[in-house]
Amino acid sequence: MTEKKKLIAGNWKMNGGLAANEALLRAVCEGLQTQPAGCDVAVAVPAPYLAQVQALVAGSVVAVAAQDVSAHASGAYTGEVSGAMLNDFGVRYALVGHSERRQYHGETDAVVASKAQAALAKGITPIVCVGETLAEREAGQTEAVVKRQLAAVIHQVGHCVSELVVAYEPVWAIGTGMVATPQSAQDAANAIRNDLKTTFGTKVSDSVRILYGGSVTSKNAAELISQPDVDGFLIGGAALDVEELAKIARLALKSTKSRN
Repeated sequence: MTEKKKLIAGNWKMNGGLAANEALLRAVCEGLQTQPAGCDVAVAVPAPYLAQVQALVAGSVVAVAAQDVSAHASGAYTGEVSGAMLNDFGVRYALVGHSERRQYHGETDAVVASKAQAALAKGITPIVCVGETLAEREAGQTEAVVKRQLAAVIHQVGHCVSELVVAYEPVWAIGTGMVATPQSAQDAANAIRNDLKTTFGTKVSDSVRILYGGSVTSKNAAELISQPDVDGFLIGGAALDVEELAKIARLALKSTKSRN
């Protein structure tokens, strides 16, 4: 049985500056330079800093990620950034469907699916974000919401689903200090994996990395990553803290899981 690599993806959101980025990434790369091969690390940075970050992480274990990607290849779409443009900066991952994009920019499941397809078309791995609001959770709709959001992407990308990363981020836990219990995170991740298994079989479902996101810190990371269907994290605030990011990555490596 082959154990898939964990993935720790840090989302800077709308934070950063040239001097601060350099100081942070130099420290991160130095802190992770002895990182074993069992864990991938990526930073999702604001688009204006992609060139700087590409240069700073060159030759390190840190991969470049984008916070968004256009559903369009090119044309009259002011403010959009295409997959081809991201390719020019060595982007390996792109977040699609983050709850803040859905909430503040009105992105629908269909738009998110188109963005995932656009990323894949340029060899960029989409990190597809799914998750329920507090009201949906209290109504017992977590599994239905997550499956609906993912279904749109599956319909669009078809058998390329094995190339996706899925991030379960309960909206109520993002940036609030509230965090899903390890069992709740596992339940959602397991529902996602079982949904993939039903459609594509065990080989595909086991190959897809499922991340948890929502107020992850070094204090709760070990218990969360020990869950059998949690393969890593999409982290926010902790990604801006060198020591926290390194601690979380090390904790992820300590968790050794394999699946039948």
